[in-house]
Amino acid sequence: MDDMQANWKRQAAEHAVAECIRSRMVIGLGHGSTAIFALRRIAQLLHEGRLTGLTGIPCSTQVQHDAEALGIPLATLDDYPQIDVTIDGADEATTELQVIKGGGGAFLREKMVAQASRREVIVIDETKLSSRLGARTPVPVEVVPFGWQAQVRFLRTLGATAVDLRCHDDRTPWRTDQGNLILDCRFPPLDDPAAIARALQDRAGMVEHGLFLGLATDLIIAGAQGITHLTRTSNDQGTMDDRR
Repeated sequence: MDDMQANWKRQAAEHAVAECIRSRMVIGLGHGSTAIFALRRIAQLLHEGRLTGLTGIPCSTQVQHDAEALGIPLATLDDYPQIDVTIDGADEATTELQVIKGGGGAFLREKMVAQASRREVIVIDETKLSSRLGARTPVPVEVVPFGWQAQVRFLRTLGATAVDLRCHDDRTPWRTDQGNLILDCRFPPLDDPAAIARALQDRAGMVEHGLFLGLATDLIIAGAQGITHLTRTSNDQGTMDDRR
């Protein structure tokens, strides 16, 4: 990631905090290289006294550790089953507010937190924007270890052109916070991501997938032309709300 892209990530995240976070909220704390900028900005505003009474719900054990180190008060989804606002990143997004998440491996908990949120704010830099999901990034699927190779064969029947078991640099399998495996599935650009999502949801042994459809209420994009803020309308189409 170059300095310009990192700066765009920071701009998107800080714009989301400024526009969406208020004192005494319960907020979802997203996972990833863009969401971390929101976490740091929230912590700074808390320490300055410009935000008070916040409670954070972390989307992963890593985010929990980061938030604790920054002094952000935390609770769990069991404590607060309804969340005011979540700020999270994405690996790919369309202007219709369809999203692929999961590059950091936390998409099961991220989706649970998103579903509990009144407002799900996705922050990205412009390199993550796509006309159709799947054009830029694989769709991650969390699977139980038992029979995982059978899942690879099933995913190929859905049109996946490549299915890779996510591994560490030493080739040992990458494990989620739940102890499961991740299959990264490369599809051609998806004409009907909802159909793929339904097929994945119906398959035993598949715990969750990285297609976030109908969950994002806001998409904040930072790039060379500044900030674009899209919001979801009643027909799930993104509309431009703000540009700076």
